[in-house]
Amino acid sequence: MKSLLIVFFLGTLLAVSPQAQAQVFAIGNGVGNGNGNIGSMNGNNNGNWNSGSGNGTGNGNGTGMPIVNGNMGAFNSGSNNIGAFNGGTGNVGAFNGMGNTGANNGSHNVGAYNGNNNSGAGNGNWNVGAGNGNLNGGSSNGNGNIGAGNGNLNGNSSLSVFRR
Repeated sequence: MKSLLIVFFLGTLLAVSPQAQAQVFAIGNGVGNGNGNIGSMNGNNNGNWNSGSGNGTGNGNGTGMPIVNGNMGAFNSGSNNIGAFNGGTGNVGAFNGMGNTGANNGSHNVGAYNGNNNSGAGNGNWNVGAGNGNLNGGSSNGNGNIGAGNGNLNGNSSLSVFRR
């Protein structure tokens, strides 16, 4: 009688377990992942291979304060920027490092409206304040300024009319 009771108990346990396990794996996995990302390799591989419930929900989405390529804030491109509407690398504030062409332009600025619309190479970097290192061409112009309205319109022969 004792052995029949054990067989009955094991049979009941095995009959119930797969159904419960199937239900657990089906709840709340892989929902709302990989949406609203800017850049590359963001919001991938969420909600996979989970057990239990409520796993992999709401990962990698561009809501709240997404960290995309090390950026914190809103509408940042480039990498490691903090604030809003920043491009380039390592800018803090707003509207820094935007609209640059060339190489190594509009990076490591602190404040607002620094290191924008530069062409050439090595322009509009390491400025602190507002309105520094903008609209430069050539190379190594509008860098390392502190204050407001410094290091602008350098190295552009076509923009010399604005300097008068």
